[in-house]
Amino acid sequence: MTNKIIGKVGEDIAKNFLIKKGYKILEMNYRFSRVAEIDIIATKKDILHFVEVKTRTQNFFGSPIEAVTPTKLKHIYSCAIEYISKSKEKFKKYQIDVIGIVLNKEEVSKIDFIEDISL
Repeated sequence: MTNKIIGKVGEDIAKNFLIKKGYKILEMNYRFSRVAEIDIIATKKDILHFVEVKTRTQNFFGSPIEAVTPTKLKHIYSCAIEYISKSKEKFKKYQIDVIGIVLNKEEVSKIDFIEDISL
């Protein structure tokens, strides 16, 4: 599998994971610029969630969540602010979450979910 396919599989797994947890998916792959994209935008209760998804087939170079760098978080934050400013619906709270997925032969071997990650 190519990295692009692995990423798409991971995003689909993450989307279904969030739906099972009671989230409503608003957007997938929301792009602000060439460098800023949010994988999943969802709501639960009165909180708007901007979710970064990282998928790996192995942990040799660290967990998927460790791949979310401070620079990546800054890009997500910029994109989130843009989304909020253009949104017709107003939210009282928002946060950035990260889902790390490890695949083993196209099956999920591990999902880590960190809510409200900060810069």
